[in-house]
Amino acid sequence: MTATAIGPGPQTRPAERPPTARLRHNRDFLKFWSGETLSLLGSQVTTLALPLTAVIAFDATPEQVGLLRFLQLVPYLGLALVFGVLVDRMPRRRAMLLANGARMVLVGLVPLLAATHRLTLPVLLALACAIGVFSVLFDVGWMSFVPTLVKDPEHYVEANQKLGVTASTADVAGPGLAGLLIGALTAPVALVADAFSYLVSLLTLLWIRTPEPRPEPPAAGRHLGRELAEGLRWVFGDRVLRPLALLGPFCNFSMVSVWTVFVLYAVRDQGLTPTWIGVVFSASSVGGLVGAAVSGRVVRRFRLGPVYAVSMAAIFASPLLVAFADGPKPVRTALFVGSFFIGYLGLAVAGVVMVSLRQTLTPQPLMGRMNAAFRTLLFGGGSLGGLLGGVIGGALGLRRGLVAIAVGSALMLVPLALSPVSRLRALPPPAA
Repeated sequence: MTATAIGPGPQTRPAERPPTARLRHNRDFLKFWSGETLSLLGSQVTTLALPLTAVIAFDATPEQVGLLRFLQLVPYLGLALVFGVLVDRMPRRRAMLLANGARMVLVGLVPLLAATHRLTLPVLLALACAIGVFSVLFDVGWMSFVPTLVKDPEHYVEANQKLGVTASTADVAGPGLAGLLIGALTAPVALVADAFSYLVSLLTLLWIRTPEPRPEPPAAGRHLGRELAEGLRWVFGDRVLRPLALLGPFCNFSMVSVWTVFVLYAVRDQGLTPTWIGVVFSASSVGGLVGAAVSGRVVRRFRLGPVYAVSMAAIFASPLLVAFADGPKPVRTALFVGSFFIGYLGLAVAGVVMVSLRQTLTPQPLMGRMNAAFRTLLFGGGSLGGLLGGVIGGALGLRRGLVAIAVGSALMLVPLALSPVSRLRALPPPAA
């Protein structure tokens, strides 16, 4: 395993290294970045349109909305590791093209079925799960493809910061755009925007010219199970990757469960329209944009461990503001925005730190399986958060359910404080 500096002591910060060519001169990375920007913006429409379709068109219960979120994310539990092996065996760009082509078709089916009066709640649930399957394939592929485009490990933080800014910008503009489109066109028809965004992403991927290294052929006697085990051993055998992998699922569980119950709470208890729900999420997502914009400078200026600890603490503590929001409607709305603002801010900074650590510590032949292991754990936590969030909201009531979830989330500050990642001084040396 790669040695990693933990604890106090002298260090060499990334800012002190000799300067190298920046990513603004990397044309293929810029192509990928531009296509991913539009794709993520369209995905924000789907993220809000699918549950609102269930709530408004089919009068879905909290349990049904939770099931919808579960089905969107549960493919990560069953397929991410398998796709990780496949991505390590084949060109990663080919896998990404397949994934986005399939998502374009599946998302486009929703408005088509709605227009022909064939869309039902079971069909919507099935399409949500199918979209989730190909989202797994794309996620495992792009996280392993970026190091091929970037090449220099010193630029991993910069690349992940740029992609983080992209995701946060989509988070800011997307919900507001989604709310306006849904209000004007209905939720199913608004999904046309996401289908178009996948088409643009396909074209930008086809435009990339950077050659991928030929995947290493499996050694004699290797098979799927052994390759899966090899990736898991790498993740859980590393002193830094292991605590990242163990704590990350609780972060996603918290955010998705709060999000799932809040959509119902906002519509039914607070009387917010889809447009206003979009405004709440857009305004609060500015936190993610700010976090992504400053993450590179923060990582260079401060010790990596405390940056990770503070940003993760923001994620775990922020649901308390939603759960205990009270007072006049403008005050409650401001607290909703403030809660999600803090959570998205923490998520943006923590995401840059975690992905950079993972890419630095993992050799290229294991990159797909490492990312697949993390996606399985992270989105497994998210899928369970959607399912159990709906169950908790249905059993306790929406307001009390939010309180229970928020208190449980805040308890995760204890293992966070004990994590060895919180004591890291800087990025470790790259894996051989």
